[in-house]
Order: sequence, then structure tokens, then C-alpha cells
Amino acid sequence: MTNPKTKPRFHRQVSHSYRRLQKAWRKPRGSQSKMRKAKIGKGRMPAVGYGAPKNLRGLHPSGYEEVLVHNVGGLDGMNEKQAVRIAASVGGKKRAEILKTAQEKKIKVLNP
Repeated sequence: MTNPKTKPRFHRQVSHSYRRLQKAWRKPRGSQSKMRKAKIGKGRMPAVGYGAPKNLRGLHPSGYEEVLVHNVGGLDGMNEKQAVRIAASVGGKKRAEILKTAQEKKIKVLNP
């Protein structure tokens, strides 16, 4: 079950019943908790089997390794398995410069 498309969404126990409980995952700790006891139909819990293969961990969904770039100099030494993510703090002029240089070097930009 390593395919992220088949991985279930892990929701907090009984979060569907109460508005005040958010969906964000919290481990069930009750002694009689059906979810903690892994009863069928009571929701899934995160487990080792849902992990991605070692060679795919930490990669962008497109399959590239992300590299955060703050200026044009950050594009030096990139290979074909890497893609650029321009930092949020970079302004318009420098962003345009980075995009132009990346296009010349045929480097993929994840947030153009």
C-alpha cells in the first residue's frame, strides 16, 4: 500500500460526530477505543505499511528533488533530477531573472 492514491485519510476518532473536534489526526488512547483496537469499519490508523519506498521519500509529487532558490546563483550545479522552488521572499524582478535563467538551462521550476 505504498501508492499515495490508495492511502486512506487518517482522521481523528469520532471527529465526524462533533463540530468542535477537528479532522486532524490524534492517536486514540481510550482503553475501550474501537479504533485503537483496529476494529473493522472504525477508521484506519497510521502504520509502517503506509510508508513510501526509501528512494521516493522526500520527493516532490512530480518525481523531482526540490531545491529552494533565493537568487540566480542557486541555479548553478543543478542536475536533471532536481527542480527549483523559488523562495517566497524573492521579489518580482529577481523572480523574473531566475525564471529566465532556468528556462535557458532547461531546469524545471515548481512555482513559476
